[in-house]
Amino acid sequence: MNQLTPTLLADGFVFLEGPRWHDGSLWVSDMWGFKVYRISTNGAREVLFELPERPSGLGFLPDGTPLVVSMANRKILKLVNGALVEHADLSAHVSGDCNDMVVDAQGRAYVGNFGFDLFNGAPPQMANLVRVDPDGSTHVVAQELNFPNGAVLTNGGRTLVVAETFGNVLTAFDLAADGTLSNRRVWAALGERTPDGICLDQDGAIWVASFMTGEFLRVLEGGTVSDIVPVPGKAAVACQLGGEDGRTLFCLTYEGTIEDLHQGKVAGAIETVRVNSPAAGSP
Repeated sequence: MNQLTPTLLADGFVFLEGPRWHDGSLWVSDMWGFKVYRISTNGAREVLFELPERPSGLGFLPDGTPLVVSMANRKILKLVNGALVEHADLSAHVSGDCNDMVVDAQGRAYVGNFGFDLFNGAPPQMANLVRVDPDGSTHVVAQELNFPNGAVLTNGGRTLVVAETFGNVLTAFDLAADGTLSNRRVWAALGERTPDGICLDQDGAIWVASFMTGEFLRVLEGGTVSDIVPVPGKAAVACQLGGEDGRTLFCLTYEGTIEDLHQGKVAGAIETVRVNSPAAGSP
């Protein structure tokens, strides 16, 4: 197994999520700082917009329109002429805060949710995965997922893989031309590891942020781990491949507790490491 050591790119955030490489910059959501940033390759930051309901997953429609998950009110918003407007309301289909998403080439967004009130100590429950079509209509496409979180599209967009954080597994589905999912199966069982944000490389491997164990892992289908980036003393929240050649892995870390989130403690950072296989463009 290849062990890699990251270096700090930028800090001073509260809790970062949803990293996306887009038009030469890294976009990230500061979930508990209530802002979405654009980060340059030298670590300079620009606030793109504020979102009091807590931003999480990010994505882009085929015409480049940005989408953002608005967690607390369980909506997808889109940025139009500098203003956030509602794209879809998922509240009829979800039982907890919405979190991450992936957007396909047709502009369909696949969105996870907690399934329960995590931040107030509610008992765990299974959750749905919801598809949001370009017209804003919503459809449950999978049920009984254990905290569906980060997701990628692989196999030419014909397979969707979603991280079930508390199921300790990456779960795959066949993705049909009409956006429906079928043939649910285990893509990789991860043992004690808790997959949060994930991203795909050009060799078909998935980089996984294992939140509770504080490490970023390059996982092959079947579960073999080829590379590991330990971040001791920190949570590994999410990751994204990008940079000029697609070989920079941006690792979002958090050095705090759940209680610290409500206080707005500054504990989030972006660390980077160079890898061999470049980005495959998902999420």
